[in-house]
Amino acid sequence: MILVFGGTTEGRKAAEVLEEGGSTYYYSTKTGEQDITLHHGQRIDGALDSEAMCRFCREHGIRLIVDAAHPFASVLHQTIISVASSLQIPVVRYERIYPPRDLYITWIADYSQVPTDIKTLLATTGVQSISKLKPLEEKGIKVIYRILNRESSIQLAHQQGATDEQLCFYEDGSMPDADAILLKESGESGGFSEKVAEAKAKGMQIIVMKRPEFHFENSINGPYGLRRMVEKLLPEFYPLHSGLTTGTCATAAAIAATKRLLYGETPAEVPVLLPNGETITVPVGYSDGYAYCIKEAGDDPDVTNGIEVRARPTPDPSPYGGEWLVIAGGEGVGRFTLPGFDYPPGEAAINKAPREMIRKNIERLITPLHTGRGRGWVFTISVPQGEEIAKRTFNPRLGIEGGISIIGVSGIVKPFSEEAFIDSIRKCMEVALASGTDRVVINSGGKSERFVKALYPELPQQAFVEYGNYIGETLKIANEIEIKNVTLGVMLGKAVKLAEGHLDTHSKKATMNKAFILQMLHEAGCDIDISDITLARELWERIPEGERTEFAHTVIRHCYEHCKPLLPKGELTLLLIGDEGRIYGNCK
Repeated sequence: MILVFGGTTEGRKAAEVLEEGGSTYYYSTKTGEQDITLHHGQRIDGALDSEAMCRFCREHGIRLIVDAAHPFASVLHQTIISVASSLQIPVVRYERIYPPRDLYITWIADYSQVPTDIKTLLATTGVQSISKLKPLEEKGIKVIYRILNRESSIQLAHQQGATDEQLCFYEDGSMPDADAILLKESGESGGFSEKVAEAKAKGMQIIVMKRPEFHFENSINGPYGLRRMVEKLLPEFYPLHSGLTTGTCATAAAIAATKRLLYGETPAEVPVLLPNGETITVPVGYSDGYAYCIKEAGDDPDVTNGIEVRARPTPDPSPYGGEWLVIAGGEGVGRFTLPGFDYPPGEAAINKAPREMIRKNIERLITPLHTGRGRGWVFTISVPQGEEIAKRTFNPRLGIEGGISIIGVSGIVKPFSEEAFIDSIRKCMEVALASGTDRVVINSGGKSERFVKALYPELPQQAFVEYGNYIGETLKIANEIEIKNVTLGVMLGKAVKLAEGHLDTHSKKATMNKAFILQMLHEAGCDIDISDITLARELWERIPEGERTEFAHTVIRHCYEHCKPLLPKGELTLLLIGDEGRIYGNCK
């Protein structure tokens, strides 16, 4: 069981991550005023001292604590550390993302350090800090307190001696004028950068209370890191585990290789900055002239699981194209041979998002001292087994030759193959469109594609795209990228589910509904007994040959009613394919 201390943006994000597990957890806030919807989480409200927290953890079998409380909740942080230590419960600190400390800001560690050579101070440090700032008023400084516009906050402000004239509210919008502003180092989710920017624009002196420092053995600063940490510390919480994209592996290898080459460091794990701004740690290894990362797919079915992704950095005395950092593809990394990708034919199949990940992470390690005038760096990404593995991927169909692709938008693969599969479908559809074909033929797999291809011998290979089970998503993509003519080939097993409105035909999402099949049989004037069938394709043997065409048209009509609204900009042709390859009908 997991206990989350929330009440913050990070608490809300932590709950979203834990909801994915489908298991019960507890979500604790001090005031109970946060508006949050929980499905699997059980909410508890009210402050917990050390004794109450210990008792709760014992009574409810808590095996992991997630501290997602406000960074300035010092008493709570210390209580969590103490209780967790005494009960030997691991703690994950969900920390905020903080921008670098600006040298032009006045940083303080205590309210007594607020400069007194100002006339007006706008304090945004929370209602609890009013009593600590009262001494400034005694020194003739006018203090305006910006607080939340809720009854409990206003009442507490009055109790600490603030008048109504001294109060302003976040909900009012723009920042009041003052000589100086006092902020807490609240991180990006606390709007810190926006507040600083607005204060600078107003010419205010900026004073910032530094966040208190606490040591947590397990610290993360984003949702992906939290999920991976929970998977590590309490693996049974999630039925399926997440993995890393090849882009993240390439980035980790590049970071490790750079650390060793420039700084002589060989850490077993390196921090990788993901596209969403959070940082995760990734295991790496080292060999002669390069570093590597082993691809970890988690429970997502992926033929690249376990492969070695390498990065070799090489100083380049004459960088080309005006780029001081070049990312190149080596052994086992494919090459684009068709248009429709982020880069033109001939370029290494390393997509835009992974290139940006590598660049941003390396820029934090390589300084101007390491580049020098006219000097650059080439990072060569290679996958020794990539060429052989690529034969079992979509790459040959996409026109990527010689190896695998280095891909990944988020940097993390959630253990739901839908995301990765749908991304592949999208890329296939984009390549099909770029090939110049006036029609794209979507089908469930190799068998149905083989039959449908005979109807369209003039179409290039790229015009045939597998949808697997994701018929609805594929049609939405076709409409989004404005493919004008789509042919949908479907075999009976999926067709009877699609006809009932199941746009995802996976067996986990939809099963054969005999009652609905009987309804369609009746509509087609074919009343037969199907009580003992187990597979839809058995219908072809039960239905008299002379009545099969009418039944096929009935099935297709129902399928069309659910599919055509997803393709309002294009023409849709539907084909029902028999087990022996006979095309029983079509509909436009």
